Amino acid sequence: MRLLVINPNISESVTALIEAEARRTASPGTQITMQTAPFGVAYIETRFEALIGAYACAQLAAEHHVGHDAVILAAFGDPGLAGIREAMPIPVLGMTESALATACLLGHRFSIIAISQRIQAWYREVVEANGLVGRLASIRALDRPLASIGNVQGEHEAALLALCERAVQEDGAEVIVLAGAPLAGLARALHGRLPVPVVDGVSSAVRHAESLVALQPGKAAAGSFAPPPLKPNRGLPDALARLLDRRMPS
Repeated sequence: MRLLVINPNISESVTALIEAEARRTASPGTQITMQTAPFGVAYIETRFEALIGAYACAQLAAEHHVGHDAVILAAFGDPGLAGIREAMPIPVLGMTESALATACLLGHRFSIIAISQRIQAWYREVVEANGLVGRLASIRALDRPLASIGNVQGEHEAALLALCERAVQEDGAEVIVLAGAPLAGLARALHGRLPVPVVDGVSSAVRHAESLVALQPGKAAAGSFAPPPLKPNRGLPDALARLLDRRMPS
């Protein structure tokens, strides 16, 4: 099994965190291919930045999906997920929906722990889009400058742990979801230090991808997730144009 994992932001240090957690989680024999956005921002925390990341993901998925069994968009908020899922001939998963699916198997109410105050409104919208806002206990986030996006865990682990504890004690969270690729792998460090389960988005996405590939559910040929209809296009990168023209082998 081969999984294509895309970091929608430009931070190679974050890509390294994603790759390390993906490889730790993957089953024996599962191969991980990493790609980092060639343009965009250091880390995504706004809707507009997510829009840019979505286009970067679409381009990388179109260029590199051949020979892979599934695609993972490794940013919380799942930039471009629904659209890329329409176009791809293989399963496409996002970190958010994967983490939320895992959380729903572990408890009823979950809290999301994030790295930025600005990010909270957008994350709530993503939870609403997944139909799970009724199970959201809270979103808590760091409220301090981030000196190094690749070392958020090292610099702010104590503060992140405190946010998790408050979510459990004050918000009634039964599951903690650690949001964002910069926190990939932190759930392992917090294992046993909280009284509720802790969920990591990267590991959830990898395991759910492996399950979908094994289940072989097939690709939608009808409905809203059928491939986009054929029509003239202009000015697109070659890989995207080929994908829209459905001439790229799967």
